[in-house]
Amino acid sequence: MHQHEGLTLERWRAFSAPQQVLMIANELHRARKLMGDDDSPRRRSAYERVLYLADLTIAAQAGWSLRRELLRFRDLAAAMYVDPSPDADEQARLLKALLLLTPESALQREPLGLL
Repeated sequence: MHQHEGLTLERWRAFSAPQQVLMIANELHRARKLMGDDDSPRRRSAYERVLYLADLTIAAQAGWSLRRELLRFRDLAAAMYVDPSPDADEQARLLKALLLLTPESALQREPLGLL
């Protein structure tokens, strides 16, 4: 998880909630593209980053509604992390659900083919 190791909660709070969601989505999209057997270690690393950024985002939220949805998302992402061969359709649904958490991030569904 070297990419985000030094990222502090204070620094993460400087980003808006939509930006935070989009950064999580970026890592989730990266994991989604790593479906081959040889990609397992890289996919696992991507899911570690997803979980780390989700944890930061959950901690950064003052309001309960987005935090609750992020906690649900995190549970599903953790299940993907431990699954040795996660289902591609399930990964796509998880990414779509994440993007729907903010109006700004929802706009990214079309470019990713997740309508």
